[in-house]
Amino acid sequence: MQIKISLVFILFSFASCLRLDSNFYNLDEKITEYKWDQYKGDKDFVLDASYQIADSMQHVFTLDSKGNKIYAMYIGDINKISTDTIIMYCHGNKWHMDFYWQRAKLLANTGYKHRYGVLMIDYRGYGLSEGVPSEEGLYEDVDAALSWLKNKGLNSQRLIMYGFSMGTAPVCKLSAHPRSLTPHKLILEAPFASEAIMVADGAGLNVPGSYISNLKIDNAEEIKLVRQDLCWIHGLNDNFLNIKTHGEVVYKNHGGLYKEAHRIAGSDHGQIPAVFGFQNYSEVIEKFITR
Repeated sequence: MQIKISLVFILFSFASCLRLDSNFYNLDEKITEYKWDQYKGDKDFVLDASYQIADSMQHVFTLDSKGNKIYAMYIGDINKISTDTIIMYCHGNKWHMDFYWQRAKLLANTGYKHRYGVLMIDYRGYGLSEGVPSEEGLYEDVDAALSWLKNKGLNSQRLIMYGFSMGTAPVCKLSAHPRSLTPHKLILEAPFASEAIMVADGAGLNVPGSYISNLKIDNAEEIKLVRQDLCWIHGLNDNFLNIKTHGEVVYKNHGGLYKEAHRIAGSDHGQIPAVFGFQNYSEVIEKFITR
């Protein structure tokens, strides 16, 4: 009896400190403006001056997403969106666009500088974007960005969706169940399989995910409906989203005809571009997009 009581206590104590539906969104760093290259906070890596983006190619603007003002950054020539190939970059659960600015610049230099336009947003509640984060909010905010691209003349054959970590959720969801635009191809970096597996990995207990989270995110199921080509990249030493319980499951379940896997030795969760090497990383992305 004492053992059962202890387990119940542990379970509910754990639930009280790890509600994934709130703690899933890492909003610890508050900002009053975006700094971009002048951002002095934590970063996964810093690119050298050769990756610099001219001010004329940086466009900060806002979108309306179900009444929430969402901030966005477009890298490239907005007047060429109707003829360019665009990478819609969906960032992870940490902080805001300044933290991911180096990643967006790296994508904007893939192939050669500005070969691809890159669109990035801060989801509601992130950075300067209004609102409270939610699962449906992720999908609505990314779709608002896709609607903006569509209104600028982009068609689905030139849309690449790229998701990193939490950002793989809107990519999988909007690829399996398109709204404004259907992506032509998708790239998933360090995807998670489902909230249930996140709970199991984090708790070390075999309990229903609903005990700890109201999230319904299930990339492992959504990816079964995805027919578009898939490029999957995951670090073998990912200590946040284990490659075996998360990435490999998503990759295996992909429902399309073509997929490629890149398992990066020595890389933890946020280290893939730096550990793999920026040139190697860019070549993988470039070859996948143009194949």
